[in-house]
Amino acid sequence: MQQVASPAFKSCSDCPIRHRAVCAKCDSDELELLEDIKYYRSFSAGQTVMWAGDHMDFVASVVSGVATLTQTMEDGRTQMVGLLLPSDFVGRPGRGEAAYTVTATSDLVMCCFRRKPFEQMIGTTPHIAHRLLEMTLDELDAAREWMLVLGRKTAREKIASLLSIIARRDALLGLAPPGKELQFELPLTREAMADYLGLTLETVSRQMSALKRDGVIILAGKRVVTVPDMDRLMTEAGDDSDGGYLV
Repeated sequence: MQQVASPAFKSCSDCPIRHRAVCAKCDSDELELLEDIKYYRSFSAGQTVMWAGDHMDFVASVVSGVATLTQTMEDGRTQMVGLLLPSDFVGRPGRGEAAYTVTATSDLVMCCFRRKPFEQMIGTTPHIAHRLLEMTLDELDAAREWMLVLGRKTAREKIASLLSIIARRDALLGLAPPGKELQFELPLTREAMADYLGLTLETVSRQMSALKRDGVIILAGKRVVTVPDMDRLMTEAGDDSDGGYLV
């Protein structure tokens, strides 16, 4: 069951996503207004956060953990259409129903805002409205880049692209130590990676093993990934190493 979370930090200023989330541009007075309408929720790995079509009385930011967005077709087939990583925004102001099913793939903590008061704040707080617009445009850019990944890249490039997205997000949030080497916990099973990338399970396993054998990544078990040289991983993904971070 979902529970009210007890985050380790005590204030917004200590929040690990403070400078990347929807509240990133808020001043102290605006943060106090958000404090009045926010609460935390935690979800266990594998738990459904919301089903497509559910009534939503909140919007939220992912504080920690990862969730998937999936869509179900009329014949019952499902497709993963997105990942929610720390600092990503969940829900859509002005829309009372969930467009996708959201499922926690790891233990998940969300900072939730009551939807109606949040919608009112958008109209009275330009910093929130501006940050939402920035995040929406970033998401649009990411969706266009993902179209390239799915449509044109090889299986090896697809795997490398997904790993680079997760590694760079961890680096942006300060979750990874500074330097060329990055380490992170892979939030998806091999089966989920295959679903997301449009590959077979066997292909994902084979390409992960190939990247490990070639020294592009180091695996500790099935989930802990170390990237010794981020530039090399970006090259394997078919991206320019100086192209900046995918947000």
